[in-house]
Amino acid sequence: MEARNSWRFVLLLALVLLLTWLHLPSLPNSKFHSRWYIPKNTFYSSSPTYHHLESETPQHPLDPLTIQEFNRVRTILSSHPLFKSSSSYTLNSVVLEEPDKKLVLKWKKGDPPLPRKASVVAVVKRVSHVLTVDLEIGHVTSHETGLVSGYPMVTERDLYGVGEATLRCPEFNNSLAKRGLNLDDLVCLSLSSGGYEKLEEEENRRLMKVQCFSKEGTVNFYMKPIEGFTALVDIDSKEVLAVSDDGKNIPVANASNTDYRYSIQKLRGEMRLLNPISLEQPKGPSFSVDGHMVKWANWEFHLRPDPRAGIIISQVKVRDPDTSMLRNVMYKGFVSELFVPYMDPTEDWYFRTYIDAGEYGLQSMPLNPLNDCPRNAYYMDGVFASYDGTPYLQPNMICIFESYAGDIAWRHAEATVASLNVSEARPKVTLVVRMAAILENYDYIMDWEFQTDGLIRAKVGLSGILMVKGTTYENMDQVNLKRQETAPGESPRKSYLKAVRKVAKTEKDAQIRLQLYEPYEFHVVNPLKKTKVGNPVGYKLVPGATAGSLLDPEDLPQKRAAFTNNQIWVTPYNKSEQWAGGLLAYQSKGDDTLQVWSNRDRGIENKDIVLWYTIGFHHIPCQEDYPIMPTVSSSFDLKPVNFFERNPILAVPPNFEEDLPASKAHDSA
Repeated sequence: MEARNSWRFVLLLALVLLLTWLHLPSLPNSKFHSRWYIPKNTFYSSSPTYHHLESETPQHPLDPLTIQEFNRVRTILSSHPLFKSSSSYTLNSVVLEEPDKKLVLKWKKGDPPLPRKASVVAVVKRVSHVLTVDLEIGHVTSHETGLVSGYPMVTERDLYGVGEATLRCPEFNNSLAKRGLNLDDLVCLSLSSGGYEKLEEEENRRLMKVQCFSKEGTVNFYMKPIEGFTALVDIDSKEVLAVSDDGKNIPVANASNTDYRYSIQKLRGEMRLLNPISLEQPKGPSFSVDGHMVKWANWEFHLRPDPRAGIIISQVKVRDPDTSMLRNVMYKGFVSELFVPYMDPTEDWYFRTYIDAGEYGLQSMPLNPLNDCPRNAYYMDGVFASYDGTPYLQPNMICIFESYAGDIAWRHAEATVASLNVSEARPKVTLVVRMAAILENYDYIMDWEFQTDGLIRAKVGLSGILMVKGTTYENMDQVNLKRQETAPGESPRKSYLKAVRKVAKTEKDAQIRLQLYEPYEFHVVNPLKKTKVGNPVGYKLVPGATAGSLLDPEDLPQKRAAFTNNQIWVTPYNKSEQWAGGLLAYQSKGDDTLQVWSNRDRGIENKDIVLWYTIGFHHIPCQEDYPIMPTVSSSFDLKPVNFFERNPILAVPPNFEEDLPASKAHDSA
């Protein structure tokens, strides 16, 4: 099969500030509401080890909406004129509308609760509406429409409705029948149209493309596409507008060697199986979860599930070992957007330029205990709203666990002076918050990792299945390091590095494309607070491996995903600027993006700022990606720089044998 490229970009948004065991009434299960659940293809199931169920009483201003609050939103909306006048509407998003940042920062445990509000995005009669519902007074207090181009995330009803519409279409069924295909073996997927409206009659419609696959002989139906066969469907009217069938001569691949399930694999003699590995904690875990507040070692933060971002980490604080005070590090961090443009311009592929978070959302399927997360993990469920506002349960959506891979936090042994018998080492243990989002054939593993030395690592792992034709995917302060030349006779050295400080004063100053031979360090500092030595306290962004977009800036997909134009952006804090691809990303035209906001070139020096970082992958398919792709990962770090007076983990104790569970030594030990 011909291999084609595509790109994949993940934008992680961090608002950097420098300065539960509960029970619910029975809820519908997520498998009936997930955007990618296929009733005939539930390939595996697992029993969760723990459950976190949403509280009926919010304990923190940033806690997600409860079941009672979701139901109250439904009641309030049912009496609103917009919904009373139409029986045809969809609630595409119902989430907490966060209180003002200043109020959240001032709030302390034990204070009266802040007013609770819900943010609702709905489509009514083909028009997008953004509403604020005040849950205390029981009214809609804000209602806006026509703000920007585009539509909100599609719902499970949208996806199923489009699929059912094609199956009722005679032209669609006749074309499949002419190919001699068994309709019972078909799996048809509803795909974003990419914002392309080629004909006048397609304008002002929410559109989806439908493409089909055969699952005959395999669960890996992505390897058996019905190539050259695409339907265009109006999401709202359920009308099939066009059927393209130009691949009649392209055969459907056979199922040989496409199944990736363990039960199907044949173990070859030369394959040596690994003995199981498990992290044991005889004294129990070192972290605690109280509602949505997580405490571990010197860290404390708020954690909540979100249907669009997956995980939202808020009010991240670290304890200073010298003062014992909790210090603010990050107000809010989450995945803002994903961009997946396929590199194939042909009729059945050109539109595949997905803005995954904004078009489908990153709410994950249940994590698989012992495999997605280790034995010592704690699981947190999510409760979300279906298309009509009915709350439903998303079990095991997030896991939290301590990780130890034998890494070293710090060490030193003294060998220079014989009389100094010094050998010190400390194990590195970290806390990981994880989710896995399944979007069609791709799986995204999102980790937030906290280290005791004050470092935060945001990591993205990519796995899943190739989409074959064959095509896969391709997926502030600056310290500028310049080479300096020495004067003749000044030193045996001919060159060295010298740090030169440059302050980004406006947004355009902070639009940065990383370049290997122009090294920088990127610091976010508080110039009003300094260490005893006199350095401004701060954190620095440490980029990992990444890639840039190669699309033409005027190409529609690139306009919609303009956040990939740079790896680093800094903007002044604005509560409304959260989604890098725009609030309404589906079929958007690129008029409400991070690029548009940043081009205003607002001042950022000595401001409350937002740091944006883009992780990019270029993936050229290879045989090792078949039939399922090994996970490939990239990350970036937020690392303290002059934030502490010294190494914050000097007092971390070493491991002692008597504190650990019994372990059988290797024969050669």
